[in-house]
Amino acid sequence: MNHHSSMNARHPLQPYWEIALASVQADALRVALEFRLFNLLAEPLPATVVAERLRLHPVNTAHLLEMLWSMRLLERQGADAAPGDWRYRAAPVARRYLDQDSDHYCGDAWSFRLQALRHFGSQLGEQVRTGEASTAPRLVGTAANWQAAARLQIAQEQRAATAEAALAVVSRLPEFARAERLLDLGGGPGLVAIALAEANPALHGEVFDFPETIGVAEENIARARLGERLRGRGGDLTRDPLGEGYDLIWCSSVLHFVPDLDRALEKIHAALRPGGVLVCAQAEIPDSPDAAREVLPYYLSMRMLGRQVTRAGGLCRALERAGFTALETLREVPFPMTPVTAVIGRRSQR
Repeated sequence: MNHHSSMNARHPLQPYWEIALASVQADALRVALEFRLFNLLAEPLPATVVAERLRLHPVNTAHLLEMLWSMRLLERQGADAAPGDWRYRAAPVARRYLDQDSDHYCGDAWSFRLQALRHFGSQLGEQVRTGEASTAPRLVGTAANWQAAARLQIAQEQRAATAEAALAVVSRLPEFARAERLLDLGGGPGLVAIALAEANPALHGEVFDFPETIGVAEENIARARLGERLRGRGGDLTRDPLGEGYDLIWCSSVLHFVPDLDRALEKIHAALRPGGVLVCAQAEIPDSPDAAREVLPYYLSMRMLGRQVTRAGGLCRALERAGFTALETLREVPFPMTPVTAVIGRRSQR
């Protein structure tokens, strides 16, 4: 007779061993994207067929597929069969977000984020030692790179997550149904403005961003056949006028980059009509270590570059200083890479 038992205690070092192991999982996903595995596995296939079609090593392909199965990116059929007869198929999350043929494909954006984070990690000791940052050429915020980012990875993330999250936050506001003028501030490829305009047929307005990225937004607006209601406007939040009389301003992950947070919020407040509403979504540093662990790994590089990342409640207090009233805070809004806080503020009727 066999007796099965297990020890449930975790070693205190287990969470930190898992950090090291996560690097292998990231590489497994990176390689799967390079091989377009999730496209191929739209239908269930055994490892031998996958290896044959992609001209890969058959045994190691089987090991990779089992790894991806353990990450819940693949489903496995034939559990009672011999391992060589197992058939793998892309799991629903992989089919939706990691299959290049999907409208919500986010694989290029994920790969870009991995590259950026690994480059930062390789420079971390030097930044702590000297305060000097070294930015990889593809990651520098040049005009051409902002345009490329708006066209590719930012657009993918807006399609996969940001536009849906924005609509969920904004559509719950009583002001949204009667809003007519919209400003999507720092809107990049403009997909949030498009989603809001599609949800509210009375809404019209502008996507405001650097001049180099506005062409991308206008392409997307034209593709969505919303050119009569939405347009792009190039400019810099810190230097250029925003316009005025807006009923609704959406602003996400923009205020990290302004040199003076209070001045930027005063300018946004002035752009609203009396009774207008601002929805500002960006990460803050939570007070508990478990919650902070979800935010700090992504924003450590930005903080070391001197960007604005407020602590919990800091954004709400900044809106209050700028004159916003009837403040609301929504925490843990699902955004690309880390949850964000959405702070909602109004310009008073007086």
